[in-house]
Amino acid sequence: MAYYRSVGEVPRTRHTAFRDPDGNLRYEELMGEEGFSSDSSLLYHRGVPSAIVDSRAWALPDLSTTANHPLKPRHLKLHDLTTHDEDREGPSREPNAVEHRRLVLGNADVRISYVVADAPSPLYRNAVGDECVYVESGSGTVETVFGVLAYRSGDYVVLPRATTHRWVPAELSRLYAIEANSHITPPRRYLSRFGQLLEHAPYCERDLHGPGAVHLVEGPEATQDVDVLVKHRGNGPSGLVGTRLTYATHPFDVVGWDGCLYPYTFNVEDFMPITGKVHQPPPVHQVFEGHNFVVCNFCPRKVDYHEGSIPVPYYHSNVDSDEVMFYVGGDYEARKGSGIGLGSISLHPGGYAHGPQPSAIEASIGVEYFDELAVMVDTFRPLELGEAALAVEDPAYAWTWSGRSRPRDEVGSDAAKVERARD
Repeated sequence: MAYYRSVGEVPRTRHTAFRDPDGNLRYEELMGEEGFSSDSSLLYHRGVPSAIVDSRAWALPDLSTTANHPLKPRHLKLHDLTTHDEDREGPSREPNAVEHRRLVLGNADVRISYVVADAPSPLYRNAVGDECVYVESGSGTVETVFGVLAYRSGDYVVLPRATTHRWVPAELSRLYAIEANSHITPPRRYLSRFGQLLEHAPYCERDLHGPGAVHLVEGPEATQDVDVLVKHRGNGPSGLVGTRLTYATHPFDVVGWDGCLYPYTFNVEDFMPITGKVHQPPPVHQVFEGHNFVVCNFCPRKVDYHEGSIPVPYYHSNVDSDEVMFYVGGDYEARKGSGIGLGSISLHPGGYAHGPQPSAIEASIGVEYFDELAVMVDTFRPLELGEAALAVEDPAYAWTWSGRSRPRDEVGSDAAKVERARD
């Protein structure tokens, strides 16, 4: 973001000696993207941010994937997932937002995971890419080196790559984690050449809520050894590995920072839908973009006002993309009659023409308002199925447009059994 913020104590001139009242030097850290050629912030620490005393392997959750082959649309019921760990002992058996994520879908550019968390997470840093976590339900805080973010239902929590943080739920929180191998930003077409959100963008800078104050850990905890879980690139089966770094002092020792790189929240209620005389394509619903993927949200809105308009989408072959819809509120008009409900995901892959259930088309004519809320991720590389997807798939979904509940071979097999029984 090109939206500058300054929080806490910072020196008047960067890269100069900055001392506390007792004369102790504070340690300056530049956190920047793309090799000093993109957004950055300067953070001022009490302790040395590089002082580690141990480094051990951290076993990541299962990130294995299975190709969507044979090709077909999928319906995944995320509310049927369990995200606790019966085999894990100690406090981390309680589900937290980091260790208990379950991979739903993924490719070489982005991974989508789901977790139901009610316990504080360990300190965590994703050194692979930015994270954009949609809060389906629940509330709490995310403590970061930049300060504390409060989150609530409908928030996107955007965390830049390598931001040390931990999730602290105030109540049971359902979290839909979009993890990029790149940065996640507002779409370029929404931005001026200097980075300001333009008038035609469906949100503006005042809708983005960054930390308002620093978050300092005080007392004995500040100088005790503390672990930080780091997800980073490596030679594991998924290309990702984990390390448990132990620091000599707590990383939440930043007395001040300034710059244009920091975590923030954006609530879907602040998205201003763009509508038209006839049905508008998904790009008008876009909220973020990453390398080879986009994030959109379909919000409650007035719909098409042409006298003959059909408000639900037309059938479409988005030949370059896989489309993932996560249904989180209201009643999604185009999926009526398909078994889709709250907490469902639909995966419509490239190479397959998809669209509304046939009965939904006629039913939508004359409708003036859609009370629906869904988060969409479109990827430009095929998505594969994570272990969580395989655990909660609805096997009947792919055949619902034809009015059947099972594939042809199964129906034919049943008919053959009947014929044999008659003989």
